[in-house]
Amino acid sequence: MKLMSTAALFQPIRIRGLNLLNRIVIAPMCQYSAEEGCMNEWHLIHLGKLALSGAALLTIEATAVVPEGRITYADLGLWSERSYAAMGLILESIRRWTNIPIGIQLSHAGRKASTEVPWKGGGQISPTEALGWQTFAPSRLRYRKGMLNPVALDREGLKNVRDAFAAAARRAAKLGLDLVQVHAAHGYLLHQFLSPLTNCRGDDYGGSLANRMRFPLEVFDAVRSEVPTEVPVSIRVSATDWVDGGWNLEQTLHFVVELQRRGCDAVHVSSGGLHPGQSIPIGPGYQVPFARAVRKEVKMPVVAVGLITGFEQAEAIVGTGDADMVALARTILFDPNWPWHAAAQLGGKVHVPRQYLQSQSSRFRNIFENE
Repeated sequence: MKLMSTAALFQPIRIRGLNLLNRIVIAPMCQYSAEEGCMNEWHLIHLGKLALSGAALLTIEATAVVPEGRITYADLGLWSERSYAAMGLILESIRRWTNIPIGIQLSHAGRKASTEVPWKGGGQISPTEALGWQTFAPSRLRYRKGMLNPVALDREGLKNVRDAFAAAARRAAKLGLDLVQVHAAHGYLLHQFLSPLTNCRGDDYGGSLANRMRFPLEVFDAVRSEVPTEVPVSIRVSATDWVDGGWNLEQTLHFVVELQRRGCDAVHVSSGGLHPGQSIPIGPGYQVPFARAVRKEVKMPVVAVGLITGFEQAEAIVGTGDADMVALARTILFDPNWPWHAAAQLGGKVHVPRQYLQSQSSRFRNIFENE
């Protein structure tokens, strides 16, 4: 009889039709290295490395559904046949050598779009400059002083964005991606609709909580309708703006309960990103209490994220029921074999390519399983 690890972090979990071998998720991480929205060799190197990590799920970075929805001119996109084909080539190469499930995060940056890449300062680029464009948002409110005011989306604009999310989801489904995530966090467009700090509309997409949730829910429904029944659709939320009078945990709980009712399969709980005045008490696992609160309200799996670095820390989050899974970002960039090391520490097992089986130290026998 095959013995299973007693570590909660290495127990399998099922999300709709997707079976995950453990509870470690690689979070979407922007690389700012695409060319006209298209993947290239960098994405093969970056995603290929992480695909061999032993994590249960690899998530492609925030992927814009329209060109003007990119954070920077170097953001990934899935709005055209060209970007679809480029992504298909990279996925084909990765899938030849590993069977790790791969998901994608679909996004629109709203008023935080049209910026320079981070290593060049990250400032907003004017639409009059070659690498800039006009930004769009729920209301004509700029992100911070010195940035340009966005154009408030009208009814036609809302329909175009909603249709673009649906079209990108359709392309993701054709690519055979194992999960589609809707990005409604970190101050980007859907989060901008949710928060009363950025949504000052006077129509039925602004004002009350139900109205502010309306457009993000419509986008979710549009994505869900284009994804095959067996493929999970998840959401990433910011549980709070960390600003008085902004989006908060109470509103988040109403939102995720409604998402669950509409067929959402998992919720990835982050925070912040909407307002430059945010005051965040950053420390190890600082967002875990939000995941815990969400998990008490919904039956779908909940993912915790944010300064999760230690093996025992991650095990405690899952083992105590604060969240069903943990997501790693900077941690796994710094240590791409973090799941291997966690398995060695906790007595778990990870799947690795057969080419790496002989790398297992005699001190940590039987943590490797051949894919």
